[in-house]
Amino acid sequence: MIIRTKAYPRVGLVGNPSDGYFGKTISFAFSNFCAEVVLYETPDMEILASEKDLSRFSSITDLSRDVKLHGYYGGIRLLKATVKKFYDYCQEHQIELHTKNFTIRYKSNIPHGVGLAGSSAIITACLRALMAFYGVSIAKYIQANLVLSAEVDELRIAAGLQDRVIQVYEGLVYMDFSKEIMAKQGYGIYEPLEVGLLPKLYVAYRHDLSEPTEVFHNNIRDRFKRGEQKVTNAMRYWAGLADKAKSCLVNGQAEEISRLLNANFDRRGKIYRLGQDNIRMVETARSTGASAKFTGSGGAIVGTYKNAQMFNHLKKKLSKLKIKVIKPKIVSGKGKPGI
Repeated sequence: MIIRTKAYPRVGLVGNPSDGYFGKTISFAFSNFCAEVVLYETPDMEILASEKDLSRFSSITDLSRDVKLHGYYGGIRLLKATVKKFYDYCQEHQIELHTKNFTIRYKSNIPHGVGLAGSSAIITACLRALMAFYGVSIAKYIQANLVLSAEVDELRIAAGLQDRVIQVYEGLVYMDFSKEIMAKQGYGIYEPLEVGLLPKLYVAYRHDLSEPTEVFHNNIRDRFKRGEQKVTNAMRYWAGLADKAKSCLVNGQAEEISRLLNANFDRRGKIYRLGQDNIRMVETARSTGASAKFTGSGGAIVGTYKNAQMFNHLKKKLSKLKIKVIKPKIVSGKGKPGI
């Protein structure tokens, strides 16, 4: 039996990056790209390398290009960490696993290092494959916690729950990570929203702004832990934007979302050191009348547009900066591509 599982990139629509700081966010998963894991029974357990894990190069220039694009670590570490966390979870909860072995491999076409959560997509797909192989059912909120733990506890990658929640639940989800809620139950409040409530959205990304999330976030985390008022106030502000966006969506005021997205990005620039190329991407998009903010930690943006004319204008202007613009195909909460 061959098991194939997929997980999709996500967009932090509004409220991020407060998810890692007891905030609130709204996110969606989209199927224009995916991470796929293939698992099948074999005599020995083996994790196969993908093209992102190659150690043979045609030249020193090719090696340098690969490191800039994928870093020094590929996806094998992600699979190994996921297998270990799954095993640990089953041991802790006295879930007996059969003794069959497997071979597992992955592939992903999610643009790397631009804030679309490609790494956690690989982990999510891997966890789904392991659950299927061993016949283990795990509640979605626990799955999200396990994916986060694989990254934070096993691989020491700075991360929040937003990416893992939306990639497990899919669709469009409002998330509340308030400190009191997290302390009480160990996970947030996750409320699915109707995808049809959204205004017209675009996603734009480029490949030459790759910066690992752990590098992008580490200084802010230290400042937050020290209780720096400028940072803690920003986290509360972003959480408030998520609440406002939710209210606008459910009350049929989708036209207000563009203002909230712009406000989300503008506040970011007051506490983060943003690269000029990232700023130029946002400003260029806004010059067409569209709204724009980061989808995650930089390198990709999300925003609203009014009509086909504006979308075409947006594509034309951003293409001059070697930035690709797409209309995201939002995945339904049932795991199938939706509208």
